[in-house]
Amino acid sequence: MKTRVAVFFGGKSTEHEISIISAVQAMASFDREKYEVVPIYITKENEMYTGFGFDSIESYRDIPLLLRRGMRVTLEKKGGKVAVVRSPRKLFGSVLFDNIDVAFPIVHGTNVEDGTIAGWIEMLGLPYVGCDVLASAVGMDKYVMKAILKDNSIPVLDCRCFSRFEFDKNPDGVISRIVSAFAYPVIVKPINLGSSIGIKKASDEQELLDALELAFTFSTRALVEPAVVELREINCAVLGDSESAEASECEEPVSADEILSFEEKYMGGAKKTGSKGMASLSRKLPADIDSTQREKIRELAVKAFKVLGCNGVARIDFLLDGSNGHIYINEINTIPGSLSFYLWEPLGIKYPQLIDKLISLALKRQREKASLMFSFESNVISAAKLGTKGSKGAKL
Repeated sequence: MKTRVAVFFGGKSTEHEISIISAVQAMASFDREKYEVVPIYITKENEMYTGFGFDSIESYRDIPLLLRRGMRVTLEKKGGKVAVVRSPRKLFGSVLFDNIDVAFPIVHGTNVEDGTIAGWIEMLGLPYVGCDVLASAVGMDKYVMKAILKDNSIPVLDCRCFSRFEFDKNPDGVISRIVSAFAYPVIVKPINLGSSIGIKKASDEQELLDALELAFTFSTRALVEPAVVELREINCAVLGDSESAEASECEEPVSADEILSFEEKYMGGAKKTGSKGMASLSRKLPADIDSTQREKIRELAVKAFKVLGCNGVARIDFLLDGSNGHIYINEINTIPGSLSFYLWEPLGIKYPQLIDKLISLALKRQREKASLMFSFESNVISAAKLGTKGSKGAKL
């Protein structure tokens, strides 16, 4: 009997389109002898649809037409199982799939990858691929991520975090605090976005003001850190869970600018190869680094993955300072573009095998959770005498 997998993608995110590309890639790589794939597309209004053609990239060139041909759906707990049902319900034919075995979120960015979709799936009690709510939220918040890594002796660049409220109230004060902490140039980025969106380098006060204003158009908080002048970016993926995890091969993205842009990440090879997401990025694979650097990066990647409580596959992006050889973790992508399948191929793991491993990890976590106690019998309500002071025994 085939395992029925619901693949979720899209959502209210600046990386909506990238999620579509990543999901379509993945769905094309499922072993259809093992899995029945149910594509569930989440619109930018957070409505869910499925139907014929939702696993084809061509369909998303005219999304309004695709939605008219599809069916709006939701997931519903029914007798211990999770079903895909029409939304709103109809008198007949409301249940489209009576049982989903595994959820496979392939979403990127705020409002989806940040633990939002993981929390919803947790409420349904459905096994799902990838990080749980906490790891997803921490991975999305660059400041919290850095604080946890730093506390575990994992090298990260120093940084300062500012709110839009602080900046609007006293921009000169924010600038002064940045200049007193770091020499120019600095990097300014939204606290919770990926795909290089909203990131800007600043070499003087005017550029810093411009960079902060840009960051605050995407997020209510911004992160500022010193720029690595002789920068090389090295990426490494990790696959596993808190018990056991392994590192992929390392890559070095090739950028035409000092900061790898959104266009270079996702559109650089589009004319030649079509939309292939991160897989189309110009890169050196393996990265042109010595064996000592390679093993250090792979070791740090696994350590960071475990410290942050990750599960499934994640990509850790590193900064390598060419002037002194120092290595820093820049960020973690808890659901990486293209699921970083291309980083596993040099190690002999093909995309269908990667998918198998991810689903196995999801089912393993569900088995582990089933052994835990989440409730117990209590007579606290029947014995309670509640008043305005709540459960401490106050009488009416």
